[in-house]
Amino acid sequence: MKRALVVGIDEYPSPNGLNGCVNDANKLASLLESNGDGSPNFDVRKIVSSEVDVTARCLSDAVANLFSGEAETALLYFAGHGFLNETTNNGYLVTQDGQNPNWGVSLVDILQQANKAHPKIKSSVILLDSCQSGFVGEITGLGQNGIDVIGNGLTILTACHKDGVAAEVGGYGKFTDIILDGLGGAASDVIGRITPASLYAHVDQTLGAWEQRPIYKANVQTFITLRSVEPRVSKTVLRRLPVYFPCPEHVFKLDPSYEPDRGEDTVRLKSVAVDDTHVLAYRDLQQCNRHGLVVPTGHEHMWHAAVFSGGCRLTPQGVHFRRLAENKKI
Repeated sequence: MKRALVVGIDEYPSPNGLNGCVNDANKLASLLESNGDGSPNFDVRKIVSSEVDVTARCLSDAVANLFSGEAETALLYFAGHGFLNETTNNGYLVTQDGQNPNWGVSLVDILQQANKAHPKIKSSVILLDSCQSGFVGEITGLGQNGIDVIGNGLTILTACHKDGVAAEVGGYGKFTDIILDGLGGAASDVIGRITPASLYAHVDQTLGAWEQRPIYKANVQTFITLRSVEPRVSKTVLRRLPVYFPCPEHVFKLDPSYEPDRGEDTVRLKSVAVDDTHVLAYRDLQQCNRHGLVVPTGHEHMWHAAVFSGGCRLTPQGVHFRRLAENKKI
């Protein structure tokens, strides 16, 4: 069972209103509810300021419910104002009724609840698109000896560090816009899995060195899948890698019988019959080549390797997936 609490607040007292947080929450909730093939994913509870007053009590109760009971994964997403009280050294998710000194829901409280939820909740993920949200990854003094405050099974990904600003662009938060792109498939691996770590890598690579910088911290033994999309390479093809490559160093020999589209070499190769079985294998290898698992040997392109009787071999990533297939982990 996977559940998610998705919160977006635009309607703050003037002049502090925002424009993109409800859009962010609506779009994220829609993506999380199902995988790329339409199968169910997270059971999402959405709270947005366009529909209800998101008060401190409302948000606090919702967070408590999220981290109670048992679940495979619990995910908290918040888009709105964030605030760091340097006097008390505490950060807040600012609610619509937030004001000094009660700004909303304490990040320390949220972190404590997420930590205590384990192991009944195997994995917890906190995604924050708010100013100064990185504070939640820099809290000290809660863990044993004040060192480890990121509990077992917890992953934190925030839009910026504790002194940073989370920007809005074009009706969306800049951070969330990249997260949405990643969840849509841009951050998926070859098998189509999107993990918190791959989302962070996608955000990190997209944001420039002079822009807001994301924070990522995790204390996990295994990566969880936040969403699945269509594999870049068919799982059926991946499972055939040990057949095509009996050992990781094997070079798969090609010849013109594998390539039906011979172009300018059609006349030269007219005596070489196309083998339909070879063509099917060749299409598998071309698919792997397009996504970095296989490269031709001695030629720049797979087409040349076929029509000039070359070969192809696994890349390091291809070796990895061959090993997974051999161990029946795909």
